[in-house]
Amino acid sequence: MFLKDKKYDIIDVGCDNMKNLLLVIDVQKAFINENTIQVVERIRDLINNNEYDNVIFTRFINYNDSIWVQKLNYKECITDDSKRLMINTKNNLVFDKNRYSALTSELKKYIEDNRIDNIYLCGIDTECCILKTALDLFEDKYNVYVLKNYCACTHGELRHNNAIEILKRNIGEKYVI
Repeated sequence: MFLKDKKYDIIDVGCDNMKNLLLVIDVQKAFINENTIQVVERIRDLINNNEYDNVIFTRFINYNDSIWVQKLNYKECITDDSKRLMINTKNNLVFDKNRYSALTSELKKYIEDNRIDNIYLCGIDTECCILKTALDLFEDKYNVYVLKNYCACTHGELRHNNAIEILKRNIGEKYVI
């Protein structure tokens, strides 16, 4: 919290102790195309601004016998090259996942252990992993925000915008920023 003294200088009185986590979801080679490439540089800049106390990356890991291969015939994110993150993690943690949601028991423990107050989501795909993670965090009573200009969809802007509207409806408009 900031107050003005008699000289109208800004004084930090130390009441803003909120810990913020930037959760960078699945910015992997397999998900980069003409619809998502622009978000990579934006997220890089966001990380370099050092506005977040903590930054964590997630990486989707697929397997030859996974539900994605069996039911959707989705065979990306199996090889090391396709799983590769497209942003330098700068020694921040990377949590691997084999599900849409990034809210794993490992992430829950990290949030609790580090006393995270607010979680900001960015990454790929808005209509899949971002949406599912946001809803799971919301339902578990975390303060979650979706950074809409730092998310993208491999299937294009229309699908991204549709997901953003769904998120506004389901977690609240003021949490999609």
